Amino acid sequence: MTDAILDLGPQTRILARLAESVTDDQLSGPTPCPDLAVRNLLGHLLGLSVAFRDAARKDLGTNTDTPPNTVLPDLGPGWREELPKVLDELADAWRDPAAWTGMTRAGGVDLPGAVAGAVVADELVIHGWDLARATGSPYAPDPAALTSAHGFLLAAADEPNRGNGLFGPVVPVPAEAPLLDRAVGLSGRDPGWRP
Repeated sequence: MTDAILDLGPQTRILARLAESVTDDQLSGPTPCPDLAVRNLLGHLLGLSVAFRDAARKDLGTNTDTPPNTVLPDLGPGWREELPKVLDELADAWRDPAAWTGMTRAGGVDLPGAVAGAVVADELVIHGWDLARATGSPYAPDPAALTSAHGFLLAAADEPNRGNGLFGPVVPVPAEAPLLDRAVGLSGRDPGWRP
């Protein structure tokens, strides 16, 4: 995690460009996330962007109270316009230093603002990788967001019951592998995954 404010804007723009390149025929394709097709992954990104935007603003309510696995996320007809807008709002909300202080809530879990910021950086980086792999797109995450995500995942690597929560068991990756591959392995994914 980081004590400094991380600008999520570069990573949200990368994610918006990835989403923009998704074709309609790719929406039903598989992703590295078990049981999620591309459309469900995009729906998850939309929902988490709204939830963490509101968490940054400390605007607690239905969006921040709902656990992510309550329903299978999906897309509405206006998702191509809605997702980049919400990603911009997310990045803007986390530019406020107050977002990184005090307590907030996301996914029905109360947590410090700095931890919530690290979680959302991780979500944006790893799900960007998921989307890129699922659609065959090139992917180079924002270096600052990747460093934050790796630090967060490294800290979570020894948590008990990893396979029952947000992450699957750590996938071993060589220490000399690129930082993105090491972060992906820590998230419980195989960096060599292909559809």
